[in-house]
Amino acid sequence: MNFLSDLLLAAAALGAGLYCVVLSRRLSALGSLEGGMGSAIAMLSAQVDDLARSLKAAQETAGRSGAQLEGQTARAETVARKLQLLVASMHDLPDEPVAQPHSVRPPSPWPTEAAQRAPARVAEPESPPRARVLRRRQATEAS
Repeated sequence: MNFLSDLLLAAAALGAGLYCVVLSRRLSALGSLEGGMGSAIAMLSAQVDDLARSLKAAQETAGRSGAQLEGQTARAETVARKLQLLVASMHDLPDEPVAQPHSVRPPSPWPTEAAQRAPARVAEPESPPRARVLRRRQATEAS
């Protein structure tokens, strides 16, 4: 009986040793950098670094785009205010066109003798639309 218990104890020790060898191999494979958990951790760390750089670049691009958008919005608001002013001033103009005398003929495409003898006039600078509207309004009120 003593011999049988020693034999069972030796078999158990041999099984435990075999189990320890298998467990040791699995743990070393898990921690190796080639195909185990160490490789996965290194790969994830590199991906995190790449994502952090991409996020920083995206934030910088979004900041620049936001600044451009704010500038364009400010320009659009300025133009909208000007357009509102022009539309409001156009409502003040009469709906009827100003009558022109029948003796007015369209200009000839060919220069006349008087135009050839006359000195060239210097063109006036373009006046802003608001000034033109105000002049029209004053001319219609004077008539």
